[in-house]
Amino acid sequence: MEELVPLFRAGRALAWDHHRQQQRSAERQLLLTARALGESLRARKCIPHLSDVEFTVFSQTGEDGIIEWLIQNLPVRSESFIEFGVQDYTESNTRYLMRNRNWRGLVLDANVTHIEAIRNDGIYWKHDLIAESAFITKENVNDLLSRSGHGGDVGLLSIDIDGNDYWVFDAIDVVRPDIVICEYNAVLGDMRALTIPYDPAFQRSIAHPSWLYFGASIRALEQAAARKGYALVGSNGAGHNAFFVRAEIASHLSITDRSARPSLFRESRAEDGSLSYVGGVERAALIADMPVLDLETGRTAPLASHGQLYSRDWQARMGGRRG
Repeated sequence: MEELVPLFRAGRALAWDHHRQQQRSAERQLLLTARALGESLRARKCIPHLSDVEFTVFSQTGEDGIIEWLIQNLPVRSESFIEFGVQDYTESNTRYLMRNRNWRGLVLDANVTHIEAIRNDGIYWKHDLIAESAFITKENVNDLLSRSGHGGDVGLLSIDIDGNDYWVFDAIDVVRPDIVICEYNAVLGDMRALTIPYDPAFQRSIAHPSWLYFGASIRALEQAAARKGYALVGSNGAGHNAFFVRAEIASHLSITDRSARPSLFRESRAEDGSLSYVGGVERAALIADMPVLDLETGRTAPLASHGQLYSRDWQARMGGRRG
């Protein structure tokens, strides 16, 4: 049997090489298709909503197409990006931007294993990419960016840390992106500027068993963006990523509806960690007793005590009783 071991190892290596070749071939085909889609977007100077130009290569739900359309129609100053919360970077908002346009970038994630996986990926030497492990807080975010050499003008900043997104976005002052993508928690509605109270050690998976208690409402992020000189230009159709553009260049975009959409995700968890599939306005009931801060009144209180959360439009899109 011992003489078969080398043959087994050789066979396994060949199978792995074949698998990698198939992956590379599939990615090349995907990139070719996406570039054709990108070219077709050039004729679309006026669109109803950002969701109308979505396509997905490496992004989760259509952000690749939105980013491509925005770049085609904006006077972007820097071919560089920063993305927070990328996991192993196989699914992200900036990987297609890097692969298709060869932008340089910085990606940050708290998980050391994820960062090692990125550094061992062929993209790490094929592109000007820096991957660093860090648990991002409002206290350290500017230092992390400055030390990476990504200060000043940046083409795109993407924030998705499932927690202190509002506080981190609000704290950033060492970079000036042309485009900002920031995740919002649609469960918190669109009527009030709500966010979780700041906790530098916040972790979504620990904060509440439902995993629905995190982040900020779209109104909270829109107010932070406005203070920084950014205008909301819409969201993805899935209703969790908001897109902001420097106010002085937002007029370059012709978008009929610049509102954000509610999400229909049913990602809630049960006590044992399994998916419980609670959807629509009923999701808010799961975190009704959790404290949230109303940035307009300065009041921190349980979510249920903040009154109506959803506009008529969001309610209609989600269905069910009004929250």
